[in-house]
Amino acid sequence: MPSALPDGEPVPEDGSLPAPALAGAADRPLGFYLHVPYCATRCGYCDFNTYTATELRGTGGVLASRDNYADTLIDEVRLARKVLGDDPRPVRTVFVGGGTPTLLAAGDLVRMLGAIRDEFGLAADAEVTTEANPESVDERYLATLREGGFNRISFGMQSAKQHVLKVLDRTHTPGRPEACVAEARAVGFEHVNLDLIYGTPGESDDDWRASLDAVLGAGPDHVSAYALIVEEGTQLARRIRRGEVPMTDDDVHADRYLIADEVLGAAGYEWYEVSNWATSVAARCLHNELYWRGADWWGAGPGAHSHVGGVRWWNLKHPGAYAGALAAGRSPGAGREVLSEEDRRVERVLLELRLREGVPLSLLRSAGLAAAGRALGEGLLEAGPYGEGRGVLTLRGRLLADAVVRDLVD
Repeated sequence: MPSALPDGEPVPEDGSLPAPALAGAADRPLGFYLHVPYCATRCGYCDFNTYTATELRGTGGVLASRDNYADTLIDEVRLARKVLGDDPRPVRTVFVGGGTPTLLAAGDLVRMLGAIRDEFGLAADAEVTTEANPESVDERYLATLREGGFNRISFGMQSAKQHVLKVLDRTHTPGRPEACVAEARAVGFEHVNLDLIYGTPGESDDDWRASLDAVLGAGPDHVSAYALIVEEGTQLARRIRRGEVPMTDDDVHADRYLIADEVLGAAGYEWYEVSNWATSVAARCLHNELYWRGADWWGAGPGAHSHVGGVRWWNLKHPGAYAGALAAGRSPGAGREVLSEEDRRVERVLLELRLREGVPLSLLRSAGLAAAGRALGEGLLEAGPYGEGRGVLTLRGRLLADAVVRDLVD
């Protein structure tokens, strides 16, 4: 969740949505994203809406305390119930992200999930995920989450090499994420993800292969691997500007991606989104698929984004301001936009092209269709699916996904 928010139009104080946004809701999946904005320390590369205790001291008072954060977030879940009215949909996915959600007591995360269950109900096969910092959990903590209804967990590993973690300002020790996978399995978690970052300054190809080997040794059923993006305003950007660490170039990112796809593919992981691999369809992250397929989700928490029926809105960014709005009986929404049909068409192309199933060519305008034909000729789209009316990226196309999608929507 990037720290910068757009402007948009005002959100009504009661958070109400235009009637068309709720039309046909029963036919769309509904998910919840719960944002926990607290971190023990700030990673040098992070541009997310997160806060350390020092950063919050004196700026948000008791309202910004993580001790009562679960109660505040539950207030927004109850607001969601009022806004969505008699919406009959049980919640299909819940994803708790951050920040570091596991800085909260495990019982707080379970209570937050319980509020969604009480207000909306959970689908019988609901996917319930939390992110976790490897150093912030132990087997007892994980057991509490599992007993409380969580069935999927995502550990931030980033790298298996100490010197790479140091550049990223990650505080966990190498080997701890792999141990967490074993602990999560031991208490009954069905699905476990490890997050990796490649392209960190000072990382070599051998370092990256060592990280992938460590992942395979741990045996999660899902792996996410993202190229490091150096965001302006971060500590890492300042260090690169001062010449303290080198900037990794796009060719290195491409090489690392190819290594990841080769190693993971050989071990039985199949890509299903450009940056995500899973051992089976059941192991895919269904919550993220809701995003990529334009379904409905309510994002609760400071700076969280939501989308229901073509209306997108985002919350006040600061935890104190967010909590203050809810305490006063107001929606914490900071702004919103109503997407046009053209907006939604373009977003479908942008997001679905990244998926293994690809994007229907029927969504493209004439210029986009012409661009798709060129992409096919250049080996960026697979021939078989193209002949069946779908644009599916080849491996080379995945390396150039951003450029391909720009051509298809321009």
